[in-house]
Amino acid sequence: MSRLLRGAFTAIVTPFRADGVLDEAAFTALVDWQLQEGIDGLVPVGSTGEAVTLSLAERERVVRIAAERAGGRVPVIAGAGSNDTAAAIAAGRVLAAAGATHLLHVSPMYNKPPQRGLLAHFRAIADAADVPVVLYNVPGRTASNMAAETTLALAEHPNIVAVKEASGNPAQIDQIIRARPAGFGVLSGDDGLTLAVMTSGGEGVVSVISNVVPRACASLCAAVARGDLEEAREWHHRLAPLVDAAFVESNPIPVKAALARMGRIKNVLRLPLVPMDPRHQPALEAALSVAGVEL
Repeated sequence: MSRLLRGAFTAIVTPFRADGVLDEAAFTALVDWQLQEGIDGLVPVGSTGEAVTLSLAERERVVRIAAERAGGRVPVIAGAGSNDTAAAIAAGRVLAAAGATHLLHVSPMYNKPPQRGLLAHFRAIADAADVPVVLYNVPGRTASNMAAETTLALAEHPNIVAVKEASGNPAQIDQIIRARPAGFGVLSGDDGLTLAVMTSGGEGVVSVISNVVPRACASLCAAVARGDLEEAREWHHRLAPLVDAAFVESNPIPVKAALARMGRIKNVLRLPLVPMDPRHQPALEAALSVAGVEL
């Protein structure tokens, strides 16, 4: 498996049964469908996977299923982040043992360390990790931004191989792409910026909407990679309404509603998340139709 992560990686949801218990059958079927549709990788137990409401045992089980079904065909990048460095290291060891090929570590939330704290946090994690580490910068959830200079310093660590950049700041992302060392990947953390990040030189996206349209997202990334920008723009415009619809409420509320409408999961979330407000349903279904999803 190549060190450089390329293409569309699904930040996959965690399905639950009506009683709130992990729905292993639905998750297994969802993973199998993603692989059949040609997705380039899976990112279980991240924010889209409601990891903060899962026990470590549940996270381990989800990752194990994903890794077993993937069978080494695509990367499985498991969310192992925490605002407690020791807990992040411990979780990473469990998830790597479950079969994760990479670990996704988000910037610490709530305690808001300064940039030198981020450096120390991620270096400690990377030093201890049994598999490569992907950084995750998402200020909208963590309340602090990881500066480009910090990302670039961490990119020099031999066990840190990529960043999922969800700052929404194209200038910052461009700075990282321009100055990164060879072999360090830059993945968009925002579906709406996939085309922009890739045409600037990034490698792909960790996607929410690929839960629903994996083949389309993989096709967009593949088109950019082979230099077919006309096709890439067509995919970008076709998927734009779905990108908007997927974030009318906190992720993964809308995408779970979409998958439930498609009959792939039950529309069950763990508190404090709740099902999508019904007033958004018509716009979501219209966006699914534009994206080519048959309901």
